[in-house]
Amino acid sequence: MLTVKDNNFYLDGKKFNIYSGAIHYFRSLPEYWEENLLKLKLCGLNTVETYVCWNLHEKKRGEFDFSGNLDIVKFLETAKKLGLYVIVRPGPYICAEWDFGGLPSWLLKDKNMRIRCMYKPYTDAVESYYRQLFKRLEPFMYSNGGNIIAMQIENEYGSYGNDKNYLKFIKELMLDCGYRDFLFTSDGPEDHMLSGGMLDDILGVANFGSRVGRAFGKLREYQPDGPLMCGEFWNGWFDHWDKNEKHHTRPAEEVAAELEEFLKHDASFNFYMFYGGTNFGFNSGANCYGKYEPTVTSYDYDSLINEWGGYTEKYHTVRKILLKHRGIEPTELPPEPERQNIGRVELDRCADLFDNLKNTAKKVYSVTSESMEYFGQHSGFILYHHRLKGNYSGKLFIDGLCDRAHIFVNGELKGIVYRNDEEKSVEIGELCGENDIDVLVEDMGRVTYGPNMLERKGVNQIRIETQLLSNFEIYLIDLENLEKLEYSQPKERFPKFMKGRFKALPGKTCFVHLDGFKKGYVFVNGFNLGRYWETGPQKSLHLPGALLKEDNEIIVFELDGADNNFVSLKDVCDLGPEE
Repeated sequence: MLTVKDNNFYLDGKKFNIYSGAIHYFRSLPEYWEENLLKLKLCGLNTVETYVCWNLHEKKRGEFDFSGNLDIVKFLETAKKLGLYVIVRPGPYICAEWDFGGLPSWLLKDKNMRIRCMYKPYTDAVESYYRQLFKRLEPFMYSNGGNIIAMQIENEYGSYGNDKNYLKFIKELMLDCGYRDFLFTSDGPEDHMLSGGMLDDILGVANFGSRVGRAFGKLREYQPDGPLMCGEFWNGWFDHWDKNEKHHTRPAEEVAAELEEFLKHDASFNFYMFYGGTNFGFNSGANCYGKYEPTVTSYDYDSLINEWGGYTEKYHTVRKILLKHRGIEPTELPPEPERQNIGRVELDRCADLFDNLKNTAKKVYSVTSESMEYFGQHSGFILYHHRLKGNYSGKLFIDGLCDRAHIFVNGELKGIVYRNDEEKSVEIGELCGENDIDVLVEDMGRVTYGPNMLERKGVNQIRIETQLLSNFEIYLIDLENLEKLEYSQPKERFPKFMKGRFKALPGKTCFVHLDGFKKGYVFVNGFNLGRYWETGPQKSLHLPGALLKEDNEIIVFELDGADNNFVSLKDVCDLGPEE
């Protein structure tokens, strides 16, 4: 097993350096796991690291899913077959720019919920989840003949809190679940982070992207002995939806220089990310430091292998250095995934959202405007309908908006309000008699990091001037099944679903380009590729070839309006202008 002696790692008694790269099984499809893991090995790395996403494994409380692209057992088996060691970071919190940092949304039904501390309803939920997860991980633990050589306790905990009793609880729970191999913590190389996140009897590693000597020097102040390791070497970065933001890149020569520093220090490291993949569906998270900053659908991260599985200059540069350092002769690399250029696809059928509420939504009644989480909804949209009686004028206000709302009066769009707007209101004009008020709210990703994670999606309250509205029909729209949509003649009104069909070569990848569209989601053969937004920087969506058949269906759910009734499926991606 992995042990520590004389400031070094040892594996089965032999000195060992961990040369790792991060691949998140849940950000890809199982059809691509083996080829990406093989590319990792052929790059000169000996270990793959992955987080575990609690929010998808237990989407509904007590219902566990470890199938499809959540089949972590198959991922671990594939890594073992290729001779790769594995580092598992089971959370329960993972950050990862992933919705709610990987915590399940149903935790937030408890209006008193506290996370990442010794709040019993939270720790009870963690324990139930860990017992399900660890019985699946147990055969792969190194002490049981598997390939998991290390696991992390929590994740960058010092960036969030300092409840050491909670960290000890996570550690003891892992042991009680049968784990007997190496444990570690990881934190940024800052005083408060290391102070809050380390445990006395557990090796701490540091996460950073540059200035190797400074980072390890700070770690040594808190941990004079033990091997040096960078738990996350940030060789790229992620993007936010913002008209002023560009796609983050990092030059290969800059990454190579930092890598050489690791090797000079005889340190272990984990490339974050080796392969980033895609935030399919509603899974991208957000940051919020005063201003809400939602993460884009692509998690390309400017990593060594790009979003669609292609090699980068960074990959070849790192490979050359690592193979030389380890004395390994280079072998032939597997080919990149094949791409195809399909061209223009007409969207010739339309389905109005409001006409299809009975086919897409679950209806509930509520006196107050409660959140998605209150009703057990994981993600998507929530519509608040109120029948207004009497004489009204002035402004309708949305308090506690998370995240973006379309406001309709008698079916007419009065305005779109975003949580970053200074004033979250629209003019409703003069109303008398009976009128329909509809507020459609989009969940654009829960906050993943920092002190502002305990937000609920939807609205806190809806009011006209100072008067709170009560008694709502609420429609929960998760968009998980669009098979019952009823299509009719095209209408000018949005939001609406626009559907088309196209021929393709199965297995060959392409990218959906949405010129002329404003904001929405794309579904291919029932699979949610994720969010698009004209604000950028990302301008196309990754469509993996494994999703394609000879004859295919595409549905675009456009929220704001479209200049075109067609999309283009091309063999090139567009992540926006680079910085």
